[in-house]
Amino acid sequence: MNKLVLIVTLVLGFTAATQAQTTSNTDPTNYEIGLHDMGPNGQSPIRGSLTTCQYCHAPHTSMHGVAPLWSQKLSTVSSYTLYSSTTMVNVPQEPTLGSSSNLCLSCHDGTVAPGQNTPYGSVKMSGSMNSQDVFGTDLSSVHPFNFQLQGGHLQSASNLLPSLSSGTTGNPAVKLVNGNVQCVSCHNPHIQGIDPVAENFLVMNNADSALCLACHVSDPGTQVFAAAKPSLRPNQGKGASVTSPGAQSFKSLTAWRKSIHAQAVYKVGKGVSQIGPYPNTKQNGCLSCHAPHDGRGGESLLTGPAQPVPNMDATTQNCITCHNGGSTISPAIPNVYAEFAKIGHPFPAGSNKHTGNEGVVLNNNRHATCVDCHDPHSSLQTTTFVSTSLRPSQYGANGISASDGTTVVSPAVNQYEICLRCHSTSAGKRVLAVYGYLPTRAATSGDPLNVIPQFAFTAKSSHPVTHDRNSILPQPSLLKVMWNLDGHTQGRAMGTRILCSDCHNSDDNREFGGSGPNGPHGSKYSHILERRYEFSQVTPGVGPSAGPGTTIQNLLPPIVDPAAGGPYSLCAKCHDLANILSNASFNKHALHINAGFSCSVCHTAHGMGGVSASISGERLVNFDLAVVAPNSQSAVPVSYNRATNTCTLKCHNYNHNGDGTVSNATTTVQKVFGRK
Repeated sequence: MNKLVLIVTLVLGFTAATQAQTTSNTDPTNYEIGLHDMGPNGQSPIRGSLTTCQYCHAPHTSMHGVAPLWSQKLSTVSSYTLYSSTTMVNVPQEPTLGSSSNLCLSCHDGTVAPGQNTPYGSVKMSGSMNSQDVFGTDLSSVHPFNFQLQGGHLQSASNLLPSLSSGTTGNPAVKLVNGNVQCVSCHNPHIQGIDPVAENFLVMNNADSALCLACHVSDPGTQVFAAAKPSLRPNQGKGASVTSPGAQSFKSLTAWRKSIHAQAVYKVGKGVSQIGPYPNTKQNGCLSCHAPHDGRGGESLLTGPAQPVPNMDATTQNCITCHNGGSTISPAIPNVYAEFAKIGHPFPAGSNKHTGNEGVVLNNNRHATCVDCHDPHSSLQTTTFVSTSLRPSQYGANGISASDGTTVVSPAVNQYEICLRCHSTSAGKRVLAVYGYLPTRAATSGDPLNVIPQFAFTAKSSHPVTHDRNSILPQPSLLKVMWNLDGHTQGRAMGTRILCSDCHNSDDNREFGGSGPNGPHGSKYSHILERRYEFSQVTPGVGPSAGPGTTIQNLLPPIVDPAAGGPYSLCAKCHDLANILSNASFNKHALHINAGFSCSVCHTAHGMGGVSASISGERLVNFDLAVVAPNSQSAVPVSYNRATNTCTLKCHNYNHNGDGTVSNATTTVQKVFGRK
């Protein structure tokens, strides 16, 4: 009696499935086989003579002893190339013969042709499967499944819902099979159109990443970024978790729903399939960057661009799919990719590529990817520019404390903490010619590329990046409002601090009046500087005709227009050139500027990174020893005395003497230099 009931049920099921071939696939109550219908009148691109269900199921009994009455010949591949990642907690294992996912692979690994049916033999088929549905034996670009369970359950991970370890997901439509993720956790092979847009046999509609978030964490109320609070100051650590030196802090998904990548509604261009099937970026959500079946970008199943970009790492390529100013999405967003074509942060190369579990202190040479400075799951759009300590586009990114250069601050509270991932104690820093001339300072802490000592509160003088402005000495040239790029309209009000990006920025950034993206992505000026900043240089070599102390070769024209292309424009962004030329703080400023000397000869840009017995260090006075030399008529080393405002050195073939006089280094003629 029971067998008869089973037979009748199956037959009725086959009939219902056949009748459903012509029904609407927008109603999930319909038993819509869709492309899985390989019957004579089915929708599949490959068809044969069997009825709809017989390609996978035997009506009476399974020829393999495998539920649910399986009839298709099983794939016997013994070893697949499985997805792997350096950050994985749950490790996938080979699907067992006859297991849930192995049944799907009977057709989808391409090693067994559809129609190779055990009870009915080899069925003659016409057509061929779509290539994107044939994975082969390389599953490294397929979402991991069939994990090795620990204690009978999945291990908890900070980017997964805690309930997964107990066998349940965040949505009842998404089911685990014996506590494990299998193909049928995401796909219902009998109903193609539950998601009417994707039509990929999904178990639920994945618009706005609903299916993805059934397993992956996103709680819109748990994360409030301390960086959004301008009152926070460095090393306070409020709102940020500070971890041990060298530790890797995980970039969780708790802020995803509020992020710009989850909220922005940009229209997806025609034919741009690599960023999802939905018409806008909000609906595509995770699929804008991740491809669950055909990820081309290695770890994290990154989609990658339609056309690979030469000499660019996969992580960065994933971002420029949209951030290239093109037609991928509309309206187009600022073209970050074009900035890298200038003097920009270098992409990873060779063995130093980005990995998800690398240390927050980036010790790899020439390592810079978008995700080093931005957390794509947390970042917000920067719509206004105020005196905050961190731009919204950098919310969620990890940083390094300025207190020691090793302690991780997660998430970063200040912009400079993100910069310190590379520009502090990192062992991978290098001096690269592409960034231009690098001065050799008289007073240094040892590592000229470690900016922590240069900006430290204990430095004799420094620009106020990691601490508030020190007002011990008057600063008569300091403006109340920064100039925009044109040098004639006012930009942001001057605060008690400045950001790294106030100097290192795109030369056409929109914060200060341009139309390009903000941030140090790239600039036509050296050292990724926002505006022109000249470095005085001499002919390399040794004296008397070359080397330090000899004639400066690139004397500047006496132009003091504060516009971005002027020779003193970077300093003029914050300092009134007219005031400097009035000799308000030093009575020979005008003489030096009119003679064509750059600020870099006498001043260091960041701060006093070390101490010197001969240089007092106020007002950022720290001479470039590649340009100046010790006084040729005195045994005194290069020196500066703030009390008398005099120096002792040789520059441009002139000796500057400690008594304030200046003499030609090749004659005995003297000039009174004057004091103030």
